[in-house]
Amino acid sequence: MPVGAAETCLCGAAAASPAALWARKAAVGCLFAHPSPAQPSSVERRRRRRRRRPGLGALAAGVPAMAESVERLQQRVQELERELAQERSRRVLGGGDGGGSRARIEKMSPEVVDSNPYSRLMALKRMGIVNDYEKIRTFAVAIVGVGGVGSVTAEMLTRCGIGKLLLFDYDKVELANMNRLFFQPHQAGLSKVQAAEHTLRNINPDVLFEVHNYNITTVENFQHFMDRISNGGLEEGKPVDLVLSCVDNFEARMTINTACNELGQTWMESGVSENAVSGHIQLIIPGESACFACAPPLVVAANIDEKTLKREGVCAASLPTTMGVVAGILVQNVLKFLLNFGTVSFYLGYNAMQDFFPTMSMKPNPQCDDRNCRKQQEEYKKKVAALPKQEIEQEEEEIIHEDNEWGIELVSEVSEEELKNSSGPVPDLPEGITVAYTIPKKQEDSIPEVTVEDSSESLEDLMAKMKNM
Repeated sequence: MPVGAAETCLCGAAAASPAALWARKAAVGCLFAHPSPAQPSSVERRRRRRRRRPGLGALAAGVPAMAESVERLQQRVQELERELAQERSRRVLGGGDGGGSRARIEKMSPEVVDSNPYSRLMALKRMGIVNDYEKIRTFAVAIVGVGGVGSVTAEMLTRCGIGKLLLFDYDKVELANMNRLFFQPHQAGLSKVQAAEHTLRNINPDVLFEVHNYNITTVENFQHFMDRISNGGLEEGKPVDLVLSCVDNFEARMTINTACNELGQTWMESGVSENAVSGHIQLIIPGESACFACAPPLVVAANIDEKTLKREGVCAASLPTTMGVVAGILVQNVLKFLLNFGTVSFYLGYNAMQDFFPTMSMKPNPQCDDRNCRKQQEEYKKKVAALPKQEIEQEEEEIIHEDNEWGIELVSEVSEEELKNSSGPVPDLPEGITVAYTIPKKQEDSIPEVTVEDSSESLEDLMAKMKNM
């Protein structure tokens, strides 16, 4: 209370009781004994600020300490993430709150009973398709993009009993995604990786999951993405066995391509066209096959910003059928690659309009813009040169029935004269090119022409004669 206010209270309290008067006098005495500090002048305030402000030398000395603190914090964050992943894995392994609807199955069994979720998968081994299907539990696969193709891919691999799945996506589930498979309306608003993890754990609690809700194309997230690819295997500290690209833009594809070329990581790329009636998958082994930058699409080659191509109110078409087909052939290729059965396709396309499945393989480009791709090519050449050369021996075909006891001969039904007449002249062609057949010359018709004498009768007279006949 200010001193003036206390005096006013005393003056206005003349009629108050003696006790109240002595209380007010004591309050005024306290104010005079402990006055409030006077406000400093502007000159004093500037002097105090100069004393508190550190010099440039002090700021420069504090920068390394600050950088060291940031680095320590980043390391601590990575340690906590690893501990969290291990704790999740431990809970699932121990049959804890993994979120599954059944207990974890320690070993795959071929027993044909209704309660065995692996009986039909293990039948592949009994039928001679796969030598060791249980091996699928030893693999870790990273899926980048949990959209129309990626979510179905993750579900198929989960149902197949893959060992571990790492999911990367930064988008959220929207009602606009409901024309696709996997996600449900009640999951709208959730991050795709969290919604996917919850659904997939309920499908198969035997699979380990690791989810990352961020954009891999940013500088700060790219390093963490590479770290999880090289250290996020089934056993922490070992690389994943395969990376699957299920993204819908070229920037993310080039980011995955850059990371895998630098790490020498095998990966598979997939995509669906904007008109939703075609798609493809591609296996990329750094140094051995063409990477995504060896033969880039026009948008990437021309360095066009994809964001400038999008128009307000216009979106790409989407069919769950096409995305399901592409996800199916992608997972089929993954299983053949991991379990070593059948023919693994380096490129397989799908055209829904003609039901056409083109396939091909592309060699790496020696002038690829990615220096890590060129480096991987050189290492692959050295690896191939170090392998022992295998000499191919041509075996002579064994002649069956060399002794012709019955004197059976094959006689052509066409004589040489008939064969000559049925053939035409052979055109002059460059060396190495031959014709499959020739067109014979047209034979002149030998039937003599029949002439009819001209008559002076009219057409009506001739018709009347024909009726009278």
